[in-house]
Amino acid sequence: MTTTAAPPQAPAPAGPPVHKTVLRKRLVPYWLLLPGILWLLVFFVLPMVYQASTSVQTGSLEEGFKVTWHLQTYWDAFTEYYPQFLRSLLYAGTATALCLLLGYPLAYLIAFKAGRWRNLLLVLVIAPFFTSFLIRTLAWKTILADGGPVVEVLNGIGFLDVTSWLGMTQGDRVLATPLAVVCGLTYNFLPFMILPLYSSLERIDTRLHEAAGDLYARPATVFRKVTFPLSMPGVVSGTLLTFIPASGDYVNAELLGSTDTRMIGNVIQSQYLRILDYPTAAALSFILMAIVLIMVTIYIRRAGTEDLV
Repeated sequence: MTTTAAPPQAPAPAGPPVHKTVLRKRLVPYWLLLPGILWLLVFFVLPMVYQASTSVQTGSLEEGFKVTWHLQTYWDAFTEYYPQFLRSLLYAGTATALCLLLGYPLAYLIAFKAGRWRNLLLVLVIAPFFTSFLIRTLAWKTILADGGPVVEVLNGIGFLDVTSWLGMTQGDRVLATPLAVVCGLTYNFLPFMILPLYSSLERIDTRLHEAAGDLYARPATVFRKVTFPLSMPGVVSGTLLTFIPASGDYVNAELLGSTDTRMIGNVIQSQYLRILDYPTAAALSFILMAIVLIMVTIYIRRAGTEDLV
């Protein structure tokens, strides 16, 4: 009895080496990050390097600017324009506090009480973004116009007397005063406060509120012990997203203020476009960035959270 040998099987096609496959998988995240990294290099790092070199130059637009490592520009710029730095930080801080006071209740309402109206309210929050920043600011010139209904009401209830005593207004006039600038900053940056707050509040498990109520905690205690601590990431990120751009803003002070309400952004804009003193403008920009960076670092550490939304 003869047996037939099985036909030889064709060898399986050799696949890519295992180590090459693993290497490709490890490189995928880096390839995905590459466009963003190139974007940051071209539109952030390179301009920063150029501005840094500009800040240590001397010369004029007619003769040209040369890098001479003239660091005295920083000290001269700070000592000459420190009132504008203080004013910018004061206006930005005031607007940020007002945004928090106005935005937190609204974000709380949308997160816990809005129900089926939640999406509509969120659309209304971002509705100002449908128009340009300039148009929104110009609208406040009409709202706060002398003799307008808003000014008449504020004057009738005695509000302008208080703000005039605080130095925020001048008599019965609101335009071209610090109050007008702060109102513009508050309005324009309020959505940047509400959205992070809503995102943080919306993540809170409502069963924690029910558990606190079962332990006979009053609503104020529930808010102080449960809601507000859990919403701190939204508070921190919202205040940062409001304070940082507000401190460098110049549109609101330019359109709603006067020469007495000029912020450091107005000085930098003037140095670049009118006076044409590029080194001083660059030095002022870096000084503002350093001040804000120090304040933000201290604030985050004091807030006790780095879990930004």
